[in-house]
Amino acid sequence: MEGEVSTSILRSAGSPADVPEGNIAELFLEAVDTHQKTDALRHKQADGWRAISHRQIYSDVKRAALGLAALGVAPGDRVAIVSENRPEWLLSDFACVMSRTVSVPLYPNLPADQVCYMLRDSEAKAVFVSTEEQLAKVREVKADVPSLEHVIVYDETPTLTPGVRTFSDVLALGESRVDDADDDEYRARALETDPHDLLTILYTSGTTGQPKGVMLTHNNLVSNIRSALQVLDVGPSDVLLSALPLSHVFERMAGHYTMFYAGVAIWYAESFKAVEGNLLEVRPTVMTMVPRFYEAAYAGVEEVARQGGPAKQKILNWAIDVASQRLDRKLENKRVGPLLALRYGIADRLVFSKLRSKVGGRIRFFVSGGAPLSPMLARFFLSGGLPIIEGYGLTETSPVIALNRLEAIRLGTVGEPLPGVEVAVAEDGEILTRGPHVMKGYYKMPEATAAAIDADGWFHTGDIGELYDDGYLKITDRKKDLIVTAGGKNIAPQPIEGRVKNSPYVSQVVMLGDRRKFPILVIVPDFRALESWAASQGIEVDSREALVRDQRVVDFMESELLGSLADLARYERPKKIALLSRELSIDAGEITPTLKVRRRIIEEKYWELIEPLYAEQS
Repeated sequence: MEGEVSTSILRSAGSPADVPEGNIAELFLEAVDTHQKTDALRHKQADGWRAISHRQIYSDVKRAALGLAALGVAPGDRVAIVSENRPEWLLSDFACVMSRTVSVPLYPNLPADQVCYMLRDSEAKAVFVSTEEQLAKVREVKADVPSLEHVIVYDETPTLTPGVRTFSDVLALGESRVDDADDDEYRARALETDPHDLLTILYTSGTTGQPKGVMLTHNNLVSNIRSALQVLDVGPSDVLLSALPLSHVFERMAGHYTMFYAGVAIWYAESFKAVEGNLLEVRPTVMTMVPRFYEAAYAGVEEVARQGGPAKQKILNWAIDVASQRLDRKLENKRVGPLLALRYGIADRLVFSKLRSKVGGRIRFFVSGGAPLSPMLARFFLSGGLPIIEGYGLTETSPVIALNRLEAIRLGTVGEPLPGVEVAVAEDGEILTRGPHVMKGYYKMPEATAAAIDADGWFHTGDIGELYDDGYLKITDRKKDLIVTAGGKNIAPQPIEGRVKNSPYVSQVVMLGDRRKFPILVIVPDFRALESWAASQGIEVDSREALVRDQRVVDFMESELLGSLADLARYERPKKIALLSRELSIDAGEITPTLKVRRRIIEEKYWELIEPLYAEQS
């Protein structure tokens, strides 16, 4: 359902393109038939990395699809997946594709009450769960989900009850039907899927209100995959380390469907915390990641230099400066002189070659999405031979709207629209997009759908940005995140937060100040760096709570952070900071599963820290 009101367009870029319609079954079958690799997928077990071939994946997907049908799960039924990244996730998802059911992936870190809401709202008939822990959540809420008939657990478990069975049981059930299922007919039924049929329902982890179920069709994802592969150079010789959750649309589209279709060998990281070690084992050539990963990697480089003393810190600063000079010459298509080339060779040997080794030594490029990437970080990695291709999109847009091209990276932007994607900026600065990537709508929410998609088919992203004459797009902030001070001044917090996060002493930052006289910063320090600084100053404390309350520490952090923002307009400058003693977390409801900050929750939860800061300045 589209809205009834047109929108005034200030500037637009991109155009419709001849991207063939299709369904995910086509891509799956073409991949397994074409690539025939013995290591299509790898995952780590106790005895090392186990390889799974395209042939085995095809066989297991067929058995799982036939097993679902044997249980009475019919085309159009909703099937949820509550699991960490593992081979069974991929098999379950493609089994839904081949059985023409609708997948509903849920984050495994969601509490039971949110799992209940999404299972009930989607009217899931079956749910795949990974472990006893996830099974316990579903058992807790199953009575409140009338539609739920089948619970299928990946791990072997001794506590099976009526309605609960193992994944291996479902495969065995499907195996018993393989002989009766003609393979050509099995394929033909899946290939008959209308491109505009519903593929999946993805629940947005909104910063306010209940999550909305985003309905994406087969063609939404197929168009995005095919368009991305027109500008993204990946293929069978590449290796991907997959670490972001497959329940998120970014990894599902980029690290799952796109890489599988292109024949890239996919290795599942053991966990996000294990990525550092897995990088050295897998030695990937491409990787999809969120800005938090690059921030942590840069902080690690700075910490090593700081621990090495003034001499090492001076070497790092010199190397960054030399690499930046060389990058500027290359970006301007100017010659890099012999002296600068020599200096860069030394800088590379001392700093950047070590950084490349820490990520496996074979990375051709990273892809960054999910949140804004600091231009400083993008510059640092690019100058060190580790290009980051930053893109932009939302769950509702399948997800990619724009993407930098490897050969034409524009720092500080999210690149140009994908082929077939139209982008516009409305008069109020909001970014709009139109094309085959735009969702079918919000599940059972026609009013919300009409509010998001106007009469001309433009989807309103809720983001504020700038569109340059050559089609490059820059994101400045979320429309609803804009801070309006008591004096009526508008402040975009994300660029300021991005600058603050460049400090090695900062792990997380939230800017607050809506309807206040001035903005403030709520800071979670990088405790490794801050504790190191405190020790160098002879500050002895017995806990992190005591550390962030020590006035000497507060004064240092204010000087370090607020001083770096002195060039901002007066009304934009934060005047005080509040230091927290622990990370903002998903479990505490402070950030979403996609790491977006819930500002209202932060302000309410830490009001005892925040209110005195305004009292001091009144």
